[in-house]
Amino acid sequence: MDEIFTQDPKVETENGDWYEANRLYLIAAIAQVEETLRRHATPNLQLKPTALRDAGQIAAAMSPPPALEKFCNTFNLLDFDRDLLLLCAGMELDANWGNLCAAAAGNSQQTYPTFSLALRVLLAPDWAALTHDAPLRWWQAIQVGPGNSLMQSPLRIDERVLHYLLGIEHRDERLVNYVDLVPNQDIQEIGLPPSHRYLVNKIAGVLGSTDGLNYQIVQLCGSDLAEKTAIAAAACTMHGWNLHAMAADRIPTDTDDLANLMRLWEREALLSNSVLLLECDAVDPNDQNRDNAIARLIENSNNPLIVSVSDRRHPRKRPLIAFDVEKATSSEQQAIWRSALGELAESVNGCVEKIVANFNLSSPAIYATCREVQSQNETREELDVALWEVCRVQARSRMDGLAQRIESAATWDDLVLPDEQRYILREIVANVRQRTKVYESWGFADKSTRGLGISVLFAGASGTGKTMAADIIAKELRLDLYRIDLSATISKYIGETEKNLRRIFDAAEAGGCLLLFDEADALFGKRSQVKDSHDRYANLEISYLLQRMESYRGLAILTTNLKDSIDRAFLRRLRFAIEFPFPDAEYRQQIWQRIFPTQTPTQGLDFGKLAQLNVAGGNIRNIALNAAFTAADAGESVMMKHILQAAKSEYIKLERPLTDMEVKEWV
Repeated sequence: MDEIFTQDPKVETENGDWYEANRLYLIAAIAQVEETLRRHATPNLQLKPTALRDAGQIAAAMSPPPALEKFCNTFNLLDFDRDLLLLCAGMELDANWGNLCAAAAGNSQQTYPTFSLALRVLLAPDWAALTHDAPLRWWQAIQVGPGNSLMQSPLRIDERVLHYLLGIEHRDERLVNYVDLVPNQDIQEIGLPPSHRYLVNKIAGVLGSTDGLNYQIVQLCGSDLAEKTAIAAAACTMHGWNLHAMAADRIPTDTDDLANLMRLWEREALLSNSVLLLECDAVDPNDQNRDNAIARLIENSNNPLIVSVSDRRHPRKRPLIAFDVEKATSSEQQAIWRSALGELAESVNGCVEKIVANFNLSSPAIYATCREVQSQNETREELDVALWEVCRVQARSRMDGLAQRIESAATWDDLVLPDEQRYILREIVANVRQRTKVYESWGFADKSTRGLGISVLFAGASGTGKTMAADIIAKELRLDLYRIDLSATISKYIGETEKNLRRIFDAAEAGGCLLLFDEADALFGKRSQVKDSHDRYANLEISYLLQRMESYRGLAILTTNLKDSIDRAFLRRLRFAIEFPFPDAEYRQQIWQRIFPTQTPTQGLDFGKLAQLNVAGGNIRNIALNAAFTAADAGESVMMKHILQAAKSEYIKLERPLTDMEVKEWV
């Protein structure tokens, strides 16, 4: 050990190199134990008592104090505990340490530290030092290896503790699969809006207080995990703490495994000055074992803890201080966009307002969007288009797992409808496009927060153009259209349908999408009279849907084949209701005239005769497509004979007879 201690500790400390000074202090502290071992190995050996003086000089000049001193104070180690820890640390740092242990123990085979050796050579020996509830064993600072007895078993310092004593930041490898560090630099780059900074101050105050026994536990309620993480990290930064995140689905459900994980984390939190963010947002509500494990972790936590949830979690015994994390207001989001864009903000000034009107992104998502666009090196003329498209992609990440995204190239010219219906569709587009101006700039939102959502009902027979109309609206607004799978939304279990709807609406709140509830009468039929508990809960599902549609800032479209099956009270709360009529011969002829792409070769088609087929536009498309395949396979242009063959197949599918009047004089 003496050959390692070659530098003047005063010089290193005055230069401000804490890590080097800490290393020298640890070497000097271990040298004290080394002198003790040598005295017992060779009683008449004369040693210079310099180690104690050197360690004291180094510690006096260090700020903050050495890691060893901080560790002893944090975990309440006695002098004997400290020396026993150093006895084990010397084994890892000095190649000759095993021989010293053997010589001091008088046993050439015992080339490792043991509790027997420690009781023999160290000052103030304490038998209780290695009991399971004593600090060294409780915090797993020392591990007892296999042996015939506790006294003779080899002792080893924990690797994480050794790194800490050396001043090295190294996360316990046993926590790697459970806990992730939230990088401070990522959070510092994000400018939080005033409403969130207010929350940060309140949360920081709660985290720093105790109820006399334990730290208070904070619960952050909201739909955006990234936003809650940024707020939690900012609150921790105010105390100089680090933030680590743990997904709740990683928590072991076995009681012993959970207790061991909590012990390791509590030690890690003290060593790294950290707070845990427990992410419960994606936990399956039906997983009772997982819920119980989360409850045990919360109830038994002895460190500052932040719990992230979508819905407020009800405490069992220990109170949770809850904060609702709302989305930033439109004006706050505009300020964040301009800050994130920097010098480019002036180039897209008009685009920022449009983006905020359609995309409700969190602060982290806004900064990520701007970084991505800036990396693309777009020209200033293309910047607004690039921003818009990246925003759409950001919003998709939350919706793609919940609904089917529909993409189509249909245009207004492809939609054959009476002028009255086309006018209402244009009116819907205007409502979505101008909602920010009307609601906020013109003050309608100040009058009432109810009814600000734009909800629409499309009613009509299958194939009359309802889905195409929704897709055209989405394309006109440059937004994504998502079809909601009602079979996956409706649940026979009480309360599950509302949870499914909530996940959809919460994800859609990020903006950039239109919701299409296809065949909506399956979910939004006439509200039943309450005859049993299931009827009562079915009505609650509809009431929840009405409430979410009224508050949803985007456009929700419901389609039904049977308008009469929709409750009249429900219809009154919709902004628009459009009846898609079954096309008569005139409109069917227009559909036929537009159904074939310009590249498709056709020959001798009589659209007036084709219009005699008494089918809707969706069926016409199927017939035209199948006829094109038949003609292509025959190496011919599309002719009446190919359409006749395809029409027969379509009518068989519809279980309808193809009458002579419909195909009279076709071929």
